[in-house]
Amino acid sequence: MFFVTIAFMKTQLHSVVTGEVQGVMFRDFVQRKARSLGIVGTVKNQPNGSVEVIAVGEKERLEELLKMMHKGPLLTRIRNRVDGISIEWGESTQNFYDFKIIY
Repeated sequence: MFFVTIAFMKTQLHSVVTGEVQGVMFRDFVQRKARSLGIVGTVKNQPNGSVEVIAVGEKERLEELLKMMHKGPLLTRIRNRVDGISIEWGESTQNFYDFKIIY
């Protein structure tokens, strides 16, 4: 009897979001959207005012998350402003089981 194990390589997105993205529920927004898309990873405020996102999942879903991140949370768009998002694609080398906010 033969057992075949199929390993699906997940894509990793590493991005840094700049602009007015701290103090406007941006991390919570990214976490909710990532979870709704079945994406795992982390989101974290950086000392320079940016927000770092490491997200792992299917590339199409990661691209959808990027679109949402460009817009930001609906209820805080007046205070929230995304100036830019740096993007690095790669294969996931980390094991995430959920999408978490790192404090």
